[in-house]
Amino acid sequence: MSHKIVNLRVRDVRFPTSLEQHGSDAMHTDPDYSAAYVVLDTDSGLKGFGLTFTLGKGTEIVLCAVKALAGLVIGKSLQEIVSNFRGFYRLLTSDGQMRWLGPEKGVIHLATAAVLNAVWDLWARAEGKPLWKLLVDMVKDQMLKEGYPAYTTSCAWLGYSDQQLKQLCSDALKSGWTRFKVKVGADLEDDIRRCRLIRQMIGPSSTLMIDANQRWDVAEAISWVSRLAEVKPLWIEEPTSPDDILGHAAISKALAPLGIGVATGEQCHNRVMFKQFLQASALQFVQIDSCRLGSVNENLAVLLMAYKFQVPVCPHAGGVGLCELVQHLILFDYICVSADLRNRMCEYVDHLHEHFTSPVVIQDAHYMPPKDPGYSCEMLEESVNRHDALCLEKKTKN
Repeated sequence: MSHKIVNLRVRDVRFPTSLEQHGSDAMHTDPDYSAAYVVLDTDSGLKGFGLTFTLGKGTEIVLCAVKALAGLVIGKSLQEIVSNFRGFYRLLTSDGQMRWLGPEKGVIHLATAAVLNAVWDLWARAEGKPLWKLLVDMVKDQMLKEGYPAYTTSCAWLGYSDQQLKQLCSDALKSGWTRFKVKVGADLEDDIRRCRLIRQMIGPSSTLMIDANQRWDVAEAISWVSRLAEVKPLWIEEPTSPDDILGHAAISKALAPLGIGVATGEQCHNRVMFKQFLQASALQFVQIDSCRLGSVNENLAVLLMAYKFQVPVCPHAGGVGLCELVQHLILFDYICVSADLRNRMCEYVDHLHEHFTSPVVIQDAHYMPPKDPGYSCEMLEESVNRHDALCLEKKTKN
């Protein structure tokens, strides 16, 4: 069947993670992990599910952008889209009037990611394959059996107490985790103390990364991270403004003698920024995001550029559904592009997976290849209804 898209629905799904400080960092002190959740209905009954990750109130703006794109999607058949996917991608990102809000960046790009993620999910479901297998079969027929290495961010959110840090690190070590990331950037002396504590907990052989979430200017980043060099971090993530390519280049150059790399990319709006980051040697670890960029299409371009520059890809994940989505991209990258696991790992955050019909599977600190058809975007209807922002607002008023 043609699987003609006859309707596009979008929901504002919010989880109250700020109540327990989950996701807290130096710049985002009270995040409510949320998603603009898209469902595509077709005349065949097959559905496609997609989402883009947000932090609460901003979801309302993304919903408006998704609805503005709906007219470009409804009425098209899946066959029509995939036979000229490049053209369809350009249609969504280059509308003559909406493009004024920001070509391939900002809220329109977040909305584009949600819609295209649903299209990719629909295509994979139509083929009866998980998305990573659909991508792999487009290039070659291989399977990954050993899993893809992951690192955890769940042990060291900035708002956690020392007791909580110790318990979570201890539990993670028992579960086989050897790669850990720590949020930093609010207070230098406290960062030094917390990083020393975590390094002591995980031991010298485990890998440690630090993440400032864009907190510093360039000079401050160099000075701050130099003080933290004693705990031997593999990288400093987002040390300054995500748009400051030359600033990242200066930080990379200054920290190279200390053996500390720069990781960034989760806030990069498009492939052009990644191209410039790579050309300027401004990062040593590429962090793609399954929703910040224009879905699978644009992420594939970044994976290929990273391979050309021989810079390892270590995706950003966590949030709502980002782990579920990005696992497909890392498997494709390893099987069809990089064929290399050196200095490669994918972020993992252990919350909100229970709201998905095909939650990510982690074994021995590795992502295991998903087996269910689709892009792993579908949420449980019960979860969507329970956390629908409009419904919650009505309940509050009543």
